[in-house]
Amino acid sequence: MNKKTALYPGTFDPITFGHLDIIKRASKIVDHIYVGVANNKEKKCLFSLKDRIDIVKKTISSLPKQIKNKIKVVSFDMLTVNYCKKINASIIIRGLRVVADFEYEFQLSGMNSKLDKNIQTIFLTADIENQAISSRMVKEIASLKGNVSQFAPKPALMYLKKKFK
Repeated sequence: MNKKTALYPGTFDPITFGHLDIIKRASKIVDHIYVGVANNKEKKCLFSLKDRIDIVKKTISSLPKQIKNKIKVVSFDMLTVNYCKKINASIIIRGLRVVADFEYEFQLSGMNSKLDKNIQTIFLTADIENQAISSRMVKEIASLKGNVSQFAPKPALMYLKKKFK
């Protein structure tokens, strides 16, 4: 039987409960998941690549064993499809929160398909309670000293607290 390997790419700046929900859902349909923390120089991230990887790893460590054993946290700084080839992933996992996400994600999926027809994109929607959460909004609320504990896991909260002392 062929093992299904997926890449779930993102900046995870920081990881939220929405991201975590997508990881849990993906773990039910693939054998291995690489959570790829993108080192995208075009995006202005609040946290360094090292910190984002640390936050994701600490968050993943709290998951049940049968889920976390399927996950490897990595960083990458190349085209997503090229990184998929490097790790032998045939699936890209993308999360959809709201309808507005779909247009961008659909375009991205189409471009990735043009770059490599052997790599499929699977869109997963977060649970209804997580659909409004975005990393950008979490950072904004935290910067204004708001409570973001219902939006992000404890490791992210700790880093946000340090950043916005």
